[in-house]
Amino acid sequence: MKKHLVKRISVACILTRREMLGFIGGTTAVSLIGCLRGHSASVVLTNSLSQVPTSTVATPSCTVRPEQTQGPYFVDEKLNRSDIRFDPSDGLVKQGVPLWLVFQVSQVNDLSCTPLSNATVDVWHCDAEGIYSDVNDPSFNTVGKKFLRGYQVTNANGTAEFVTIYPGWYPGRAVHIHFKIRTNSASQPSYEFTSQLYFDDALTDRVHAQAPYAARGQRTQKNDQDGVFRDGGEQLMLQITEVAEGYIGRFDIALARE
Repeated sequence: MKKHLVKRISVACILTRREMLGFIGGTTAVSLIGCLRGHSASVVLTNSLSQVPTSTVATPSCTVRPEQTQGPYFVDEKLNRSDIRFDPSDGLVKQGVPLWLVFQVSQVNDLSCTPLSNATVDVWHCDAEGIYSDVNDPSFNTVGKKFLRGYQVTNANGTAEFVTIYPGWYPGRAVHIHFKIRTNSASQPSYEFTSQLYFDDALTDRVHAQAPYAARGQRTQKNDQDGVFRDGGEQLMLQITEVAEGYIGRFDIALARE
């Protein structure tokens, strides 16, 4: 049976004000439950084309997030890979500012929160020119291409990691990344949760002033102008850390029974 996130549950522990502002931009409260004991861990993200960055991150906060529309461009490619920048059909690599995505997935059961292992995390988004792969759109046809798509399975700590690029833009939408989390276990609750990730507008302006994004011109839609973002987008902001070659985006999410 499909399970979704609940948008509100009782608060079992509270982040510091600084941590909360980091998650939600200081505008909307996020429900939390069953926070795990805090400790630090070193996360190393694989990048086959450049120097590997390292980031120290905290244990997941078990933050509950809102679901958002899947959109028209999801294709279940079943591409098990962490580096989604290249197209497996020709080996070409999409150019853009490197972005290392770190998902920390947990599950909430009976007021406790534990890492969710063996969950499939799908990611897909447009390239620097605002184009998606493997779709036939009125403005482009990329059927057969598979760039900027892929999935990873969460490890024992509930972590899934991707190497990609900072997304470009296309008319009518703020800059975003789509993701879907699915499980299929006879011994545990099954989930299917779909939503989107967003970026701080000031950061996007800085990134999009660089090549290859700058050639496309100034984007037409910012977060507060996007109807999809206005439906919970403040709770779906990536927590960004700048590194020498790009950015690390961390996202904690807890799946809970309705």
